[in-house]
Order: sequence, then C-alpha cells, then structure tokens
Amino acid sequence: MQTRRGRVDQVTGADFLQLDPAGVPAGGLASWLTGALRDAVADGRLAVGARVPASRSLATQLGVSRGVVVEAYQRLTDEGLLAARSGGGTRVSAVPGAVRRLGAATRLPTPDLDLSPGVPDLSAFPRAAWAKASREVLGEIGSADLGYGDPRGVPALREALAVWLGRTRGITVSPDEILVVNGVAQGLVLLARWLEKRGRTVVGFEEPGSYGGRVHLQRWGMTTVPVPVDGDGLDVAALEATGVDAVVVTPAHQFPTGVVLSPQRRRALIDWVRARPDRLVIEDDYDAEHRYDRPPVAAVRGLAPDRVVHLGSVSKTLAPAMRIGWLIAPPGMQEELVEERYWLDLASPALPQITLARMLTSGAFERHLRLVRPRHKARRDALLEALAEHLPAARVRGVAAGLHVLATLPDGIDDTAVAEAALEAGIAVHPLSRHRQGDGPPGLVIGYAATTPDRLREAVRRLAPLITQEPT
Repeated sequence: MQTRRGRVDQVTGADFLQLDPAGVPAGGLASWLTGALRDAVADGRLAVGARVPASRSLATQLGVSRGVVVEAYQRLTDEGLLAARSGGGTRVSAVPGAVRRLGAATRLPTPDLDLSPGVPDLSAFPRAAWAKASREVLGEIGSADLGYGDPRGVPALREALAVWLGRTRGITVSPDEILVVNGVAQGLVLLARWLEKRGRTVVGFEEPGSYGGRVHLQRWGMTTVPVPVDGDGLDVAALEATGVDAVVVTPAHQFPTGVVLSPQRRRALIDWVRARPDRLVIEDDYDAEHRYDRPPVAAVRGLAPDRVVHLGSVSKTLAPAMRIGWLIAPPGMQEELVEERYWLDLASPALPQITLARMLTSGAFERHLRLVRPRHKARRDALLEALAEHLPAARVRGVAAGLHVLATLPDGIDDTAVAEAALEAGIAVHPLSRHRQGDGPPGLVIGYAATTPDRLREAVRRLAPLITQEPT
C-alpha cells in the first residue's frame, strides 16, 4: 500500500503502545500522537519514569516524519508529562493532574511498617548461593532442557524433593509421584477442578483458616464449610458432623492460630478419612520448616499416603516470588492432575526448578534455613517483648514456630476497624475476622519475619493506641 512517505507495501504502525496512524489526516498527526501518548500516561500504560522511544525510531515505526514525533514530545514536555534527560532519553515525568488526584483519592495507603503474615525475611534471600547454582546449571544443561518439558516438573527437582521430603517431613515418595506447581495456590486450584469434575463442590475448611486458601477454593466453585479449630488443632468430631468428604488442614502450624495438630487428632483424622472410600485430606504443610521452641512434627501424608494430598512450597523458606511448590496425590489422582496441569499452563518454568534442585542437592538450601531460623527467632522475640509492654491485655498464641503470631484481643474490640486504622497510620496487620467465615473473638494476625526488631517495636508502639475497648 502507499504510505505518507511514498513507500509502497510498507505497513504503518508500531509495537510501542500498538500505535497506528492509519486513517489519521496528515495535518492532524501531531495532535493524534500527543493525545495517544497522554492517554497512555493517564491510564498507566506509560508509568512515571518510563522511557519513550527516540523520535527518529518512533517516526520510522509509524511511517511519519520525525517532525511529527518531535512536536508531540514537545507538547507533552510543555504540559509537564515528559522530560528530556541528558544521556537518558525522554521519560515520563508526571501523570495528568486530574488522573493523579483521582488516584490519590482511591489508592489504599501504602504501609511503611508491613506486618502482614506469610512473608519471610526477604533480605536474607541467598542471592550468592542462588546465583552460583544458576551459573552452574546453565553451564551444564543441554538445549533439550530449554524446551517445554515434563508437566510434572523437571526430573532433577522432583528427585531432589523426594529426598528432602523423606528426610525432613517423613514422606516416602518417588519422584514420579511429585507434581511441581506454581505454589500451594495453584495446587488448590488443581484439586478444586478435580473435585468439581466429580460433582464434589463442598470441602471442610479450618475455622479460623487462611483467607487466601479459602477464597482460592471458592473462586473455583467450591463451598467451604467451617470446621472449628481449638488448642489441639482441627476438631475431627465437628468435621464428622459436617458431612463433607474432603477437608483442607494445616497440621504442622495451623494458620492463623499456630497450633499443632495433636497426636490424638492426627489419629482421629486418619480414622475419619479411612472410614469412607471417597474421603480425602488435603494437607497444606504451612510453615513446617520454621520452628524455634518445639521439635519437628512429621507430615500427615506419611500416615495415609493413599488418602492424603500433600502440598508444600518454598514461598516461606526462600521467597513468594519463586512460585515453586509441589503436590503429592494418591496414585489414583495423579495422572488426571498432571493432565489438568498441562492444559492449565503446560508446566512451571524450568530454569528456576533446575536451580532449586542444585540448591537442595548441594546443601545450600539447608544452610539457608539454618541461617534464617535464628534471625526469625530474634524478630519473634522482639515482637513478643513489645506486645507484652504495649498490649498486655492481648493473649499471644502460635509463638513456638512460624512467621507470625496471633494476638487475641479483649471482647468488644472491632479488629477490622483496628486494622483499618492501623493501615491509615502506616501499619499493615490482618484482623483475625478476615480469616473467619463466622463470628469469633477479635484478634490481630501479626507477621514478624520480614521486619527488623527495632521496626517491630516501633510498629507495636504505634499500634497500641489504636486499640480501644469500645463496643462494636
């Protein structure tokens, strides 16, 4: 086709923002481009600090004269939206005032003290060990290792996990039985799809229990029936009374209470799942590796491998950004789950899996755990001291292990209102009510692993005045 610059068979348009001047009158090109770029800044496609293409490059992509682009850039510079930096090109410097005001009015406050649960000390991520392992495996793998690969996960990682889980969690499993997933969340999605295909859309869920896990199941069609948790963990008698045939539990470190499923309850849970052939226990091995004042407990999976699905991940041991987890299902489920995983997203990224396998086999992963445990314990101790000083009325639970504590508050306090006020004051904590489906005592779920001791003390000192005993 004929373009404005006289060339034949050249298609106009640019990959940058998918800009296409086709149909724009020649005299209106600068105004069109100015408006298109202004809109991209306003809606966030071009963020503050983003670099725009050089005028000559963008003109070539669009098939227009360079003067059109220069004029558009100049107009936006005059408006204060773009700024040219010496040696750094032209970058977005601001968003339009009306959009900026709207964003300020609707954006949630950003906490400067984030005590949300479930995050380890990310500053302790083993960068050097990870980089070393990554360099080693990149120098060893062949071209075939860069393909789509096995939907179950990279064999090297499944082999390393089989050894690790046998040694640390008491699980006897072959590599072929392990399905690598993008964290526990994806494992729950796969299990929800498996259950739904069989017309089983109701599952038992700990009360209180993880808001995130519950919502993941609900968004994939599951109805979650609350099953109470007490000082011994999941109440199996109450589970029996619900009539459900599948239940999700966190036996190693119940979220959010921190209790360990007692030996008596473990036996009762196994008796429950074996009482009927269609029953299933879904074990989320939450925080099993983080313990300070108590001995380790084995996974429930080891007691009934034919009736228990085991889920785990490195989100709490390395970093949530890794998105590497595993699912171990009874033999009759595995093949269909692998197929479901394949059609969901083919497989997890291979290179991080290979690197994690090297971390496990070289001992670097275990050395990392030995390093972070005392760091986490020191932070826990600082939090407990601060709570005792500034919130003596709070009953603190779940302190022997994990990355958070549960501070139960006196009756009459609205924990949601407290958490909202805390966020306005720059402190992020979870209200216990967020992790309930029904009513219950108020409390705060407070993460400590990602925050230094001094900052934890400051957070509690600022949090204490926000807690009142006014009726809800």
